[in-house]
Amino acid sequence: MADFKTIDDMDLDGKAVLIRVDLNVPVDQGRVTDTTRIDKIVPTVKDVQAKGGIPVLLAHFDRPKGKRVDSMSLKQVVPALEAALGQKVAFADDCIGGPAKRVVAALEPGDVALLENTRFHEGEEKNDQIFAASLAALGGAYINDAFSAAHRAHASTEGIARLLDAGAGRLMEAELKALDAALGNPQRPVAAVVGGAKVSTKLDLLTNLIEKVDHLIIGGGMANTFLVAKGVEVGKSLAERDMADTARAIIEKAEAGGCTIHLPVDIVVAREFKAGAESEILPVDQCPADAMILDAGPDTVTAIREVFANCRTLIWNGPLGAFEIEPFDQATNAAAQAAAEATREGRLISVAGGGDTVAALNKAGVAGDFTFISTAGGAFLEWMEGKDLPGVAALEAAAS
Repeated sequence: MADFKTIDDMDLDGKAVLIRVDLNVPVDQGRVTDTTRIDKIVPTVKDVQAKGGIPVLLAHFDRPKGKRVDSMSLKQVVPALEAALGQKVAFADDCIGGPAKRVVAALEPGDVALLENTRFHEGEEKNDQIFAASLAALGGAYINDAFSAAHRAHASTEGIARLLDAGAGRLMEAELKALDAALGNPQRPVAAVVGGAKVSTKLDLLTNLIEKVDHLIIGGGMANTFLVAKGVEVGKSLAERDMADTARAIIEKAEAGGCTIHLPVDIVVAREFKAGAESEILPVDQCPADAMILDAGPDTVTAIREVFANCRTLIWNGPLGAFEIEPFDQATNAAAQAAAEATREGRLISVAGGGDTVAALNKAGVAGDFTFISTAGGAFLEWMEGKDLPGVAALEAAAS
């Protein structure tokens, strides 16, 4: 378990508290269209206020590449932020220098401020020490509540944590505890579901997981590549045939390490990739030469249910089929519902993350039943790959 301070461990009374948050939200014509990330920072802001601190929010928006871009200003997020917090939010049109200093100096207990996009400065992504010091000069303590940006060694996520008393916000704390429960110190047996299009994009993830989990369930286009590696013909299915040797090496390493890899035993095939396309269920080794595998079949789902029934912890990243298009969402939906049921009954700790994963679980109607769903894309994947996250490492250093 990562050793880090939380809001409960910090003296915040009377201090301007710099809080790194994730406000990289979807915006259409100047209006926020999904407030999920904004809603998730509210507990941290309120708890900082409850301890006498004055929250000063730091965030990036989009990729302005070190230049001021009006369409990427955080000012457009202020109305949604005020609605979520139920109070006015002061806005500074820069995150350092005079504009920021004047706004912060005018704050009183109970106030909240948002500073302009940190990525308007080149020093942010370069983790420039002078830029980090300019940020740190604005506050008396630092809290990182943006796990989604923790895989970046930027000034507002890593550099500043080494200059001020630093700790984790409530969302960061929840993410780290959930991830520790899933892979750091899990209840065993542990299963992982890994789906997606390509083995090549998840090679580090697969290599790390086979050393950490007892069961690895592979779905989506990735499963086709593993089937090819085992000599199974997959017709016109998406498959990385040039990765077959790599897939075989992963299978051999898993067997040697006591990790059982589960691949589809039956498949749903179609000649067209479109909604409502005519499809059929076949044994895994009977894919017609002119057809595509677009989902796992019901026998595969039954086998997955049995794995879940015998495991205590589940990590999920990626769908089992082409879940965006019916009827090729059935395996993902059914497996997700089985995981949700086991979680509701207290038999399974379930942690999921990744963009397609969140969308698939929402589509299956079970997102609220999982133990924890991470909204962090890249950071969640890098954690699953076993990589150190600079934003987390900085909090650990601050606590030592």
